[in-house]
Amino acid sequence: MTAYVISEVEVLDEQQAGEYRTLAEESIRRYEGRYVVRGALPDAVEGAWFTSHRLVVVEFPDMDRARQWYASPEYAAALAIRKTALDRRLLFVEGVSA
Repeated sequence: MTAYVISEVEVLDEQQAGEYRTLAEESIRRYEGRYVVRGALPDAVEGAWFTSHRLVVVEFPDMDRARQWYASPEYAAALAIRKTALDRRLLFVEGVSA
């Protein structure tokens, strides 16, 4: 079943965030992921959304692959940069079966 990694992101350092994005994108592709939404400012029709926060949604073939990506050595380099580049909330969810 398809899995999604959803991030609510606030950029703390634009230069480091650019490095993070490059490394993250390469690692996501290696684990069969693809961006569905990248850096979007949502239109919050209910509830509040901070205008400094962006939304990212990545699709993986299944939850196992998403978790493999997150724990991978390829993504570890991006994670190290993320600590000072971005503040985020990260969620893993399974999609619905068709």
